[in-house]
Amino acid sequence: MSFFPELKHLCPDTEFFGVGGEDLQHEGVELLYHLKDFSSMGFSEVIGKIPFYKNALKKIEAEVIKRQTKTAILVDFQGFNMRLAKKLSKLGVKVLYYVAPQAWAWKAHRAKTMSEVAHTLFTILPFEKEWFMNRGVKQVKGIPHPLMLHFKDELKNIPARPFGSWNEKIKILLLPGSRKFEVQSLLPNFIKAIDLLKKDFNVEVHLVRVSHLDPSLYDYFQDKVDVWYENTDIVKALKEAHFIMAASGTVTLSCGLFEVPTIVGYQGSLLNEFVFRNFIKYTGHISLTNIVHEREVFPELIQEQVEPHKMYGILKKWIENREVYEEKKRLLKETKNLLSGEDFSVASYMSQVIHE
Repeated sequence: MSFFPELKHLCPDTEFFGVGGEDLQHEGVELLYHLKDFSSMGFSEVIGKIPFYKNALKKIEAEVIKRQTKTAILVDFQGFNMRLAKKLSKLGVKVLYYVAPQAWAWKAHRAKTMSEVAHTLFTILPFEKEWFMNRGVKQVKGIPHPLMLHFKDELKNIPARPFGSWNEKIKILLLPGSRKFEVQSLLPNFIKAIDLLKKDFNVEVHLVRVSHLDPSLYDYFQDKVDVWYENTDIVKALKEAHFIMAASGTVTLSCGLFEVPTIVGYQGSLLNEFVFRNFIKYTGHISLTNIVHEREVFPELIQEQVEPHKMYGILKKWIENREVYEEKKRLLKETKNLLSGEDFSVASYMSQVIHE
């Protein structure tokens, strides 16, 4: 919550409590739960934590009543916060919902719920404001995507990387994900694609490893990687790369913002695949860069499509075909503008609501 320090300054007499990490705790927020307690990914993990989420809802609701809370700022974690928003709205609490659930992808009925429970809904994707307003949400504010704020200074100086800038050495960055199953499934295929590419070109392999994962996950590939980065060095890695192969996730939007042509891969568990194919109607893009552009800018390879020869073919075309590469770069240059949001201060707006 990059706006929070300013919000706290504007509301010096306001007591803040809830769920957060070290940053909010350092800012004086009283934590009922640490953010890491809520961490889960995929349907199988969420199911196992249902009892915890139910107890957390009860505890937060009880604290809201006890403290006579007037305003709530709900950030991300949509499944939980949607339920919390309903409870808080019934208690007369003004709900500032930051940021909008991806109801346009699945669970479109959430738009109706949002129209009933949210005082203000904040959106971060260019088409979302109109989408929610058309479905009855009255107060919608479009804000810059959090990555735009996170990389605010770094995005002012992006390397040009014109076609052929890799003539001596092609630098390919691997971002195999932040979870064990992602690295285990994607990294071997990424490396096999690189091995094919090395038969035709001089390739230097870069890889960002994630600090919270067991280092042994990467041990088998020590001899295959030329340059290693820690996840804290992601900006340097993005600026150095000519091309990227990445796991689907928020990092793919970083790839788009730094204007690096990227292949996006996703391989999930059999349970997650079963649920997705049988119970979710969403048929659009999975990569955030593609979602923002509303078209395929980054090739998306899902499940069995994550195949080395296919990735090799895509990379080879980008390397050899000037027209294809320059069109890709032209589209990527538009990413920042699409994510710029409206010109207003989130902190000032929220402070006004708090003081109403």
